[in-house]
Amino acid sequence: MSGAGVMLAAAGSGSGKTFITCGLLRLLTRHGLRVQSFKCGPDYIDPMFHTRVLGISSRNLDPYFTDSKMLSYLYAKGSRERDLAVVEGVMGYYDGIGGASEAGSSYELASVLGLPVILIVSCRGMSVSAAAIVKGFLDFRQPSRIAGVILNQISEKVYDGVRKVIEESCGIPVLGYVPVKKEFAIESRHLGLVTPDQIENLQARVDGLADVLEQTLELPGLLAIAAGAGQSRIGSGKLPPALEKALNHAGKRPVRIAVAKDEAFCFLYQDNLELLEELGAELLYFSPLRDRTMPKKVQALILPGGYPELYADVLSSNRTMLDSVRRAVESGMPTLAECGGFLYLHEQLEDESGQFRPMAGVIRARAFRTGKLGRFGYIEVTARKDQLLLAAGEIIRSHEFHYWDSENCGSDCHAKKASRQQEWDCVHGSDTLYAGFPHIYFYANPDAAVRLVRKAAEYAERI
Repeated sequence: MSGAGVMLAAAGSGSGKTFITCGLLRLLTRHGLRVQSFKCGPDYIDPMFHTRVLGISSRNLDPYFTDSKMLSYLYAKGSRERDLAVVEGVMGYYDGIGGASEAGSSYELASVLGLPVILIVSCRGMSVSAAAIVKGFLDFRQPSRIAGVILNQISEKVYDGVRKVIEESCGIPVLGYVPVKKEFAIESRHLGLVTPDQIENLQARVDGLADVLEQTLELPGLLAIAAGAGQSRIGSGKLPPALEKALNHAGKRPVRIAVAKDEAFCFLYQDNLELLEELGAELLYFSPLRDRTMPKKVQALILPGGYPELYADVLSSNRTMLDSVRRAVESGMPTLAECGGFLYLHEQLEDESGQFRPMAGVIRARAFRTGKLGRFGYIEVTARKDQLLLAAGEIIRSHEFHYWDSENCGSDCHAKKASRQQEWDCVHGSDTLYAGFPHIYFYANPDAAVRLVRKAAEYAERI
């Protein structure tokens, strides 16, 4: 199976991609395969489920953040020494930036990587009409790369008839079905699925789904399709020029970076962390919820996104941690604070009950709940001046996704929507600080990671 790969895509969100992907990952490992999972797009939560199922870190592949050379490199690097790569798609298969094109879509990613695609079709409320959906997806773009179909939410009694109609009308194999199993369902929240830590008996649910899929999926047929991707990674492991340049200009002095990681701060890209390590950083993880202070003898701080609003009372009561973070930032320690980490740096944060809780006090403002999704989507962030991650005028592609806002979002960068004529100021940026709502993916601009490590080395020389 070396070099094999497949994408699981769907007609739209809510079709069961993550649910089925997790069950399939467990089933494949039971059959002795070494599997690497990926998620198309910027989502943090779906990869958490993959990671929990496989026991190794899942990764993101985003056609908006990076070009085809970088995508191929990251795919090859991530799936090296694995038998099979499984990529979970995003939204509907052809849905791209701003709902107006396939740019940034699962279809674009499958095309770049040469992956065969299994289309998951939810049959809730339909039967033969599923064939029309499959036919439309096959014909919409050529080549569609769709090589097989899985029918979700369909009964065993109806399945055989629908399968025959699809195979006869569309000329494509149906690789099995998933019956309605409410006991395996995964709950959701305002940022999508709840995290794995918040689901009772997650492993038992995944095991139960894998038991079902063992009986209802034609695994040999799926693996035969995946094996057809064996040639797609040849030559794709070469370093892209932007990454090669960044690695060649990395600082030589090792640094230690404190990284917040717990239930409140859990939105971390595995590739970001590994790139920092390749650049010479040692990462020390800590919990703002449970630890009393930051790790000692560190030269930089990362406060990622997550759900600080859900744990605002506990975060607020941990004053020794808040004080240590504030002192570190005010001392000039290079600090990257994204979205939830940005909220944590405020004077006060409104929790879900509407109560404002004291926070670190670095940002002189309150962070508050809006009740609606704000500034959602892909953006280009341009630096207005030289700062921690970017030089003046430099751009990094990013994304925002949040239901909280700030009285002071900052004005040291300017964000422009990738799909619409919307733009706004954002980010508190200085020589040692990046604090704002935009989430950063370092491979969109590897020099940003280089600058963070270099600034950490400079800080080490000052203290």
